[in-house]
Amino acid sequence: MSAHAHVATVDYAALDDNALVALVRSGQREAFRHIMQRCNQRLFRVARAVLGEDAEAEDVLQESYMRAYNKLDSFRGDSSLATWLTTIVLNEARGRLRKRHTMVDLEQVDAAPDDSHQVIRFPSKFGSEDPLVSAARSQIRGLLEHAIDELPPAFRTVYMMRDVEECSVEETATMLAIKPETVKTRLHRARRLLRASLHGQLANTMSEAFPFMGQRCARVTAAVMARLEDAQPT
Repeated sequence: MSAHAHVATVDYAALDDNALVALVRSGQREAFRHIMQRCNQRLFRVARAVLGEDAEAEDVLQESYMRAYNKLDSFRGDSSLATWLTTIVLNEARGRLRKRHTMVDLEQVDAAPDDSHQVIRFPSKFGSEDPLVSAARSQIRGLLEHAIDELPPAFRTVYMMRDVEECSVEETATMLAIKPETVKTRLHRARRLLRASLHGQLANTMSEAFPFMGQRCARVTAAVMARLEDAQPT
C-alpha cells in the first residue's frame, strides 16, 4: 500500500484535536484542513467581532491559519486547540485595527458609567420559540447581526465569545487578556444595548448568527490549503 493510499484512509473526523495536530506535525497536511473546518465557525465570529466586516475577517482567518500552521510545534496543549487558535486570530485582528488607527480606548469604555436601573438578562436562548419568530428566522437573524455590529468593539467581542460561542468567563478573560470582572461588565452592557435595540425578542437566533459554513467555509479552507501547497519546497 502506498503512503498516499494510507493517508487517504484516515478517518480525520473521528480524531480529537491533539491527534490531528500530531498528524500535521508528521507531515499530513490534510489533517490541517479538518482542524480548520472544526474551528472555522468560532474563529470567524471572533475575527468579525473585532473587525466588524466580513471580507477582512476572512482575510484574518487565512493569515492566522498560516501563522498557526507554521508555529504548530509551539502548541503544547496547555489550553485547547480552539483557544490557542483564537488567541492567534485575536492578535491578527487587533493588528489590523492598529493599522487602521481606530483602536477604542478600552479603559475609557470600561470606566463609562452604567446608567441602567432594573436590568433584565438578555438570554442566549429561549426554552421555546413563537412559530412566527421561527418562520421569520432569516430576517430576524439579519436584524440581530446588524444590532451586534452596532455594539462598541470591546463589547461586541466579549458578547460574541460569551453568548454566541458560549466561552466561559475565565476562557474569555484569558484570550482577551482582561480581568474576569471586566468580561462580566462588558457582557452586561452589551446585553443591555442589544435589549434596547431589539426589545428583547430575538435572543433565540444566537446560535445561527454569522454562519461560517458552506461556501464561505470552503473558500477559506481551500485558500489556506493552496497556500500551504505553494509554500512547500519542490
